[in-house]
Amino acid sequence: MKVLKDILYKVSLLSTIGDMEVRVKDIVFDSRKVSEGSVFVAIAGTQVDGHEFIDKAIELGAKAVVCERLPESPSTYITWVQVKNTAQSLGILASNYFDNPSSQIKVVAVTGTNGKTTSVTLLHQLFMAMGYSTGLLSTVENKINEEIVPATHTTPDAVSIQALLRKMVDEGCTHCFMEASSHAIVQERIAGLKLIGAIFTNISHDHLDYHKTFDEYIKAKKKLFDDLPKDAFALVNGDDKRGMVMVQNCRGTHQTFALKSAADFKAKIISNTIEGLELDINGRQVWFRLIGAFNAYNLLGAFGTAVLLGEDEEEVLQHLSAIPGAKGRFDRITGAGITAIVDYAHTPDALENVLKTINGVRTGGEQVITVVGCGGNRDTTKRPIMAKIAVRESDKVILTSDNPRFEEPEQIIKDMQAGVGPTEMRKVLSIVDRREAIRTACMLCKKGDIILIAGKGHEDYQEIQGVKHHFDDAEVVGEILNQLSQN
Repeated sequence: MKVLKDILYKVSLLSTIGDMEVRVKDIVFDSRKVSEGSVFVAIAGTQVDGHEFIDKAIELGAKAVVCERLPESPSTYITWVQVKNTAQSLGILASNYFDNPSSQIKVVAVTGTNGKTTSVTLLHQLFMAMGYSTGLLSTVENKINEEIVPATHTTPDAVSIQALLRKMVDEGCTHCFMEASSHAIVQERIAGLKLIGAIFTNISHDHLDYHKTFDEYIKAKKKLFDDLPKDAFALVNGDDKRGMVMVQNCRGTHQTFALKSAADFKAKIISNTIEGLELDINGRQVWFRLIGAFNAYNLLGAFGTAVLLGEDEEEVLQHLSAIPGAKGRFDRITGAGITAIVDYAHTPDALENVLKTINGVRTGGEQVITVVGCGGNRDTTKRPIMAKIAVRESDKVILTSDNPRFEEPEQIIKDMQAGVGPTEMRKVLSIVDRREAIRTACMLCKKGDIILIAGKGHEDYQEIQGVKHHFDDAEVVGEILNQLSQN
C-alpha cells in the first residue's frame, strides 16, 4: 500500500479535496479493473472518456480519483485530485508507485516509421551477448533477460511500462531498450520515464489515420526528443532530411549516423547478398547476418548507441556481427528451390526498402513475386501507394488480405488497385484468402524464384471482424514449400 501524497510527487496539481494521506493499493485507468483501494485515473482517450466512468470506479471501491474535471458535487468520502493532463499524470503516478525504476536502469527509446523493432532487438541481443542483464519492450515481445512477456501494443500503457521496468530492476537488469511509437508519445504513455538516450531511425508515410497530417506525425516523433533531459543523448539518422529537425530544441547531446552524409557514426556498404551484409563502419570492415541497406542503418544505429553508452567499438562490432535480428523481419524460408521472405513491411517506405533489397541481391533471371495487403481501419491513403510500389518492384503481385479488422477485404484490395495503371494490371492477381494467395504465389514459382510475403511479419494471427484467427505467414509458406518439395 502506498500513501497517495507520495505517489503524487512531481504531478502538476490544480486542486485537491479530501485526505491526501489515504493509502492506495494500485493505480487503474480502466474502471472495469478497479477494486477496493484503487486510485482511478480518468483518461480522456480517443475512443472513450474515463470521466464518464468515475461513478462506476467509486462503486467498485476506488479510494481516490485523479481527473481533469471535478464533478459538480464531489463525493466526500473519497479523495479528489484535479490535474491538467491525466494521461501525463498517469505516467508520473505509476513511476512514483513503482519507486521510479527508470532512474535505476539505463532506458533507451527508439522511434521512427521503420526499423524500431529491429533496432531494439539488436540492442537487446547485443547487450545480452556482452554480459549485461537487459530488458526489451518491442512490438514482437517484451523481455526481461530471456523471459518473454507477450506484447499487445508497440508501447504498453504507462502503468505496464513502469511495472515491467520495476521487474527488470528487481531482476538485475542494467539496460532497457524500448520502442516508442508516435501513438504512445502523443498519448503520454512514456510520461514519467527517465531516458538516457533516444534514437531516430527515419520517417515516412504512416499512421495518418491517427495523426491526420504528416506534419502532426513528425511533431509526435519530435516530442520524444524535446522531452529528453540534459544528460541524455539523441542519436539521429543524418541521411533522413528530418533527422536534424528531431533535435531542434533538444536539451540532450546530439549525434548522427549515416551511410551517405558526414556523420559521427559512418558506414559504407561493401557487399550486399542474400547471405548478409559486409560494411565498413568507422574504418572497420565487418560482415553481418542481416541483409539490405535499411538494415545497414539499423546496425549502424545500434553500434552508435552502444558506443554512446560507453562500450568498446571493437567488442560491439564483434558481437553485433553474430546477431540474427528480429523475428518477422526478412525471415527466409526455403523449399523446392524457392526462397520465401516474410517481412513486416506494412508501410510504403518499408515495402520499397525490402523489394529493392531483394532486387539488389538477384543473381540472374529469377522472378520476384510479392504477396501484399493492407490493414483495415487504418490509413487508407497508403493503400494505392503500396500496390504501386509492389507492381513497380516485382515481376508479379498478388493483392490479398492483411488484417481486415472491421472492413471488407474486397474493398481494401479495391483501394490498393487504384494505384495500379491499366497496363500493369496484367502483373496483378487479387485473391482475398491470404493462405490461397500464398499458395498461388508458390505455384507460380520456378526454381530460383523469390516470394516476398509482406505486411504481417512476426504476427501469428489475422484479425477479422474483431476475432483473431491463428495465421502465421512463415508457417503457412513453410508448409506449402515442404509439400512442393515432396512432390
